[in-house]
Amino acid sequence: MKSYPHAGKALNRRLSSIGSLTSSFNVSVPGSGAYATTYDIWANNNAYEVMIWMNRTGAVGAIGSRQGTFSVGGHTWDVYRGSNGANAVFSFLRTSNTSAGSVDLKAVMNWLRSRGWWGDVTVGEVQFGYEITSSSGGKNFTTNSYSVSGG
Repeated sequence: MKSYPHAGKALNRRLSSIGSLTSSFNVSVPGSGAYATTYDIWANNNAYEVMIWMNRTGAVGAIGSRQGTFSVGGHTWDVYRGSNGANAVFSFLRTSNTSAGSVDLKAVMNWLRSRGWWGDVTVGEVQFGYEITSSSGGKNFTTNSYSVSGG
């Protein structure tokens, strides 16, 4: 069982009509358990899910097959492409964990379009939170700061 406590921002805009979309975050996370600190971007009525993993600990992994390592949006990622049975999933796993930083979300979404993996999608909601698979004994996940600019 997974839990995904998060904050969300509804956009409901075509990708091409979004001028810029960036986000900054600063979190404090436990050193054990199984979880990922991740952005979740939904598009085309949840037909597409983009997961952007900023840090991960324990036995957690991405859906689908690894497509390679790419630098986009200010970070370097191992990129996976697959499906969870309900929707297509694109996962960007940062090659090293970070608890603070900023991401150019529009650049990531444009990169997906440049690869032909999706078109001029309607971006529904941008979420940021913790996908927690295991936190036995209770763990603290603290969002010290978080912001989304643009859209």
